[in-house]
Parts: sequence; structure tokens; C-alpha cells
Amino acid sequence: MGMALKSIQKQVDDWVSQYKLGYFKPLEILARLTEEVGEMAREVNHMFGPKKKKPSEDTNDLGDEMADIIFTLCCMANSLGIDLDKSFKRVMDKYNGRDKNRWEKK
Repeated sequence: MGMALKSIQKQVDDWVSQYKLGYFKPLEILARLTEEVGEMAREVNHMFGPKKKKPSEDTNDLGDEMADIIFTLCCMANSLGIDLDKSFKRVMDKYNGRDKNRWEKK
């Protein structure tokens, strides 16, 4: 079964490839990924945690924050030649095997 990750990786590559700079180095991408995860964590904390937004702060869309993470992960994968479809399939095979009876099913 084919997945959409290949298509997403291509969209990211098409966007990055139009610039001379190209992909950042892996540690730079990791720093960016950490920033993006932090932004998502801040939104989740505002929505579900004790830290509420100040009246002057904008509300960011949680889905947009997640999409920023996906974009940045695709940058990392593309820069390292990783096919996320193959990697994701291996991970799902692991969960469907190792963890199939770990929790009570519906």
C-alpha cells in the first residue's frame, strides 16, 4: 500500500530546491525541529494546560504547528536521502506486531 509521505517529501523538496541554499545541515534542521515542537507544546499548554495565553497573544492553529513539524521532518529526511514511506511502514509493522495486544481493544 502506497502512502502520501512520498508526495509530501516531494512537495518539500520542490520548494527547497528553488533556492540556492538548499537544505540546512542535519544539526541545523534538528534545531529547527526542536523550535517547531516547542511552538506546538506552547499551543497545547495554552489549550489544555495551566498556562493560558495573555490577551495580547495570538492563537496559533494547532494543525499548522503540526504541519510545520512534518515539513521540517521532511527536510531532514530529504537531506539524508531517507524514504519516509519505507521507514513508516517498518514502524507500523513493529507496532502491529510487538504492540498488537498491549492495550485493550475496542
